[in-house]
Amino acid sequence: MAKSSADDAELRRACAQAVAASGARGEEVSFSIRVAKGRGIFEKLGRLAKPRVLALTVKQSTKGEAAKAFLRVLKYSSGAVLEPAKLYKLKHLTKVEVISNDPSGCTFVLGFDNLRSQSVAPPQWTMRNIDDSPLGQVTLDNQSSTQDGQEKSVTTQTERKVTVTVENDLVSQAKDEEEDMEALLDTYVMGIGEADAFSERLKQELVALEAANVYQLLQSEPLIDEGLDAASATVDDMDEWLRIFNMKLRHMREDIASIESRNNGLEMQSVNNKGLVEELEKLLDRLRIPQEFAASLTGGSFEESRMLKNVEACEWLTGAIRSLEVPNLDPCYVNMRAVREKRAELEKLKTTFVRRASEFLRNYFSSLVDFMISDKSYFSQRGQLKRPDHADLRYKCRTYARLLQHLKSLDKSCLGPLRKAYCHSLNLLLRREAREFANELRASTKAPKNPAVWLEGSNSGGQNGSSADTSTVSDAYSKMLTIFIPLLVDESSFFAHFMCFEVPALVPTGALNAKSRSGGNDPDDDLNLMDPDGNDLKPDDTSAELGTLNDALQELLDGIQEDFYAVVDWAYKIDPLRCISMHGITERYLSGQKADAAGFVRRLLHDLESRISTQFSRFIDEACHQIERNERNVRQTGILAYIPRFAVLASRMEQYIQGQSRDLIDKAYTKLVSTMFTTLDKIAHSDPKTADIVLIENYAAFQNSLYDLANVVPTLAKFYHEASESYEQACTRHISSLIYLQFERLFQFSRKVDELTYTIAAEEIPFQLGLSKTDLRRVIKSSLSGIDKSIGAMYRRLQKTLTSDELFPSLWDKCKKEFLDKYESFVQMVTRIYGNESIMSVADMKDVLANF
Repeated sequence: MAKSSADDAELRRACAQAVAASGARGEEVSFSIRVAKGRGIFEKLGRLAKPRVLALTVKQSTKGEAAKAFLRVLKYSSGAVLEPAKLYKLKHLTKVEVISNDPSGCTFVLGFDNLRSQSVAPPQWTMRNIDDSPLGQVTLDNQSSTQDGQEKSVTTQTERKVTVTVENDLVSQAKDEEEDMEALLDTYVMGIGEADAFSERLKQELVALEAANVYQLLQSEPLIDEGLDAASATVDDMDEWLRIFNMKLRHMREDIASIESRNNGLEMQSVNNKGLVEELEKLLDRLRIPQEFAASLTGGSFEESRMLKNVEACEWLTGAIRSLEVPNLDPCYVNMRAVREKRAELEKLKTTFVRRASEFLRNYFSSLVDFMISDKSYFSQRGQLKRPDHADLRYKCRTYARLLQHLKSLDKSCLGPLRKAYCHSLNLLLRREAREFANELRASTKAPKNPAVWLEGSNSGGQNGSSADTSTVSDAYSKMLTIFIPLLVDESSFFAHFMCFEVPALVPTGALNAKSRSGGNDPDDDLNLMDPDGNDLKPDDTSAELGTLNDALQELLDGIQEDFYAVVDWAYKIDPLRCISMHGITERYLSGQKADAAGFVRRLLHDLESRISTQFSRFIDEACHQIERNERNVRQTGILAYIPRFAVLASRMEQYIQGQSRDLIDKAYTKLVSTMFTTLDKIAHSDPKTADIVLIENYAAFQNSLYDLANVVPTLAKFYHEASESYEQACTRHISSLIYLQFERLFQFSRKVDELTYTIAAEEIPFQLGLSKTDLRRVIKSSLSGIDKSIGAMYRRLQKTLTSDELFPSLWDKCKKEFLDKYESFVQMVTRIYGNESIMSVADMKDVLANF
């Protein structure tokens, strides 16, 4: 006998896995049995029963509620794996009925009260054996009670009902079978123990019954033929009716299909028409021109009170034009006549509005500047310097800043004439302000009337212009730059933003700090570039408009440089050395201008720097010409006039430099000192007798006057060392000439001996003509007899040739030292060549020289 599937633990585990895979949480499998699902009528037709598994599951509640029981039907998938097929709640189970015609008692039917169709025959379930009956599972399901002592679960109660019903059905069926068997045996007058006789008797009766059936069939053949003919005729009639019905059905199907096709077409057409109407309504909304915007664009006023409406009209016009372009409009609408006509109408509106707005702005700029020029209170007047103030001008222009941005988005080409008109008008105002300011600045500045003459070749002791205070001149130039350079930078920045140039922000050095100190609440700082939607633009640093902007700024500010040049020329005439201060001031302003779009301001500062350098170079050239004019004088003795004057000039130049770049000053020093030294050499060599004296005195004067400056100025230090070398060379030449002039025979004899030592032996020299010992004694006697008088004569000659008493002591010491060195060499030569000839010793000569 097969093992009961209710006791199959492996089957129960497979059922539990299938239930868990279905998503059920917390359900436990109480028991499971293998069954075959079938329906009685289909099995008679030859269909096979399907294998299934019935599983009873219980779901415990965690909130104290009653447990729930389910009856699950599981089927086998293609891989022989169980999977859920049906789910029944056990509370709806009303009966479990055993099929009476199944002698095994393993086939039963389950009845539920919640089935939708009770007319359909319920499925029949066949167990493998009677041991799989739920009767044996009561004890297993009794375990579904909770640990808290609650009543038995719904599962246990239901199982009891099922068990009682099945048991009653089986007892009733056995009783019926027993009664039928007793009635049959009574018919044949047999007892229960005569089974073989009863079986033989039944076989005989069955054979007789079969023979009677065959005979009856043979007797009823004519009737069967008639029945068959009638049946055949009826079948033919039914076949004809079926063909007719089939044809009618085919026509009906065709009519129905045609009607459905037409209905589908009408429905599609209705949907398409609805979508088309919606698209056309949207397109008409785009093509509709609001009356108030059309009035503003074609004939509205440009007064300040109307600017908001004008800006709204511009925004609408820009959006309307863009909405009719391909990215925003479906390409299929682009070539529609209505769209083309509306686009032409919008273009006409745009052209009309741009023309009207451009004409108004050109006239507005001109009238605004003309009003300011006609009012003298805007400019500097006699006795009053007036700082230009363009705040009101910018405020009025800023009213139309958004209008200009929309004009650019509508027609970028209209900005060219507008920029030219603005530049022309504002250029007149700026030039008038600069001219009036520069004139009053020069008139109100107190400065010496007589220009300084620094290096004139006069021998007068006065140093013209060296003591006059000309600081007010450079202060006036600094004030000019302080007032107008920030103004020009601000105007450049305002112009770039106001006229919609897409360039980087024009913020000069220091402007950011000033803005942060003011808290960023400057009312003039609201001109950021914006698109028509009001969003800030982020311009590209490599914008191609930068060149166009610089050209426009050239036109805006051109001509104002002449007033700056006039101030520079005026300062130069008063004190040329003030070019140094002005050059430094210009350098500081130039280093602060780093914004690319302020190109004209940088060019202006570069031009000013070049003009100042040119004027200063002109002064240096004139000074060099003054120095060179000393060369043409009749005779120059003593210290030349430009030597001390240059020291005063260099001191004043160092006072003016104020820590700026030294290139300008160093070039001037190089040119001046080179000219001074060249001229000094020419003057000195004009008279060979006094050449060394002139060089000695002037080089010494140059060193004495520039000693302090040479310690701090590298360029002057270089020329100081050059003058020192030339001084030493001139001293050496002059002292040597004095010594040879007084002791010519003595040192000439020594020179001859020295020359012969290179060609003949030393012991042969005393035997040469004119170099004998006798000749030596004559030379010594003539030169050293009366040595005091000879040295005294040399002392007086040196003193007489010098015009500066300050140089004599040092020169006389050099002369004595040089004479002792030469005399010592002479004594050594005599000792080496002539042996023990008597001659004054070097010590005795020192004693003689010490007396002078």
